[in-house]
Amino acid sequence: MKIGTKSILIGAHCFFIHPWFVAYSWYKLYGFPFDPRLWLAFFVHDLGYIGKPNMDGEEGELHPYWGANLMGFLFGFKWFEFTLYHSRFLAKKNGASFSKLCVADKLAIVYTPSWLYLPMVRMTGEIHEYMKDSERNSNGTIEVQSSQKLWFKMVKEYVWRWVQEHKDLREDSWTPTQREAVNQNGVWK
Repeated sequence: MKIGTKSILIGAHCFFIHPWFVAYSWYKLYGFPFDPRLWLAFFVHDLGYIGKPNMDGEEGELHPYWGANLMGFLFGFKWFEFTLYHSRFLAKKNGASFSKLCVADKLAIVYTPSWLYLPMVRMTGEIHEYMKDSERNSNGTIEVQSSQKLWFKMVKEYVWRWVQEHKDLREDSWTPTQREAVNQNGVWK
């Protein structure tokens, strides 16, 4: 089974856990999400990971298209972009602004307790890719760690600072513009 599918079933993007943390994060940032379209976006935005061989590589980076296509089909282009640009890397790559869904999605990791998150990503093997890529994904802010607990603490601190600076959708100067594949498995540097 591919790592993206494992992530959706039992990992960091678990379809019956992660959306609730996104909804809670939305509530903390922007108030209660009364619009049912928001709830659907919370639940479908990461489903494009299904079948992906990596999380942050070339294929994994394209995961937002599945949920965005569904939201666009149902509710129009505004909802396509809203869901597509929950990925700050994809938004930056396309010269677009990230969406409020991006901010809530990032904050969700802060609210996900380590006693829940770490076993999930250990079971899927995601932890290895996330830890390896964290220094690159944070522009060197998160150093490679041997301790998973310390790494997760640093991720939460980094994401908290990113959210605080970007919750009003100001321009993202933190996210790198370009990424290059470093091997045939599509892992980016």
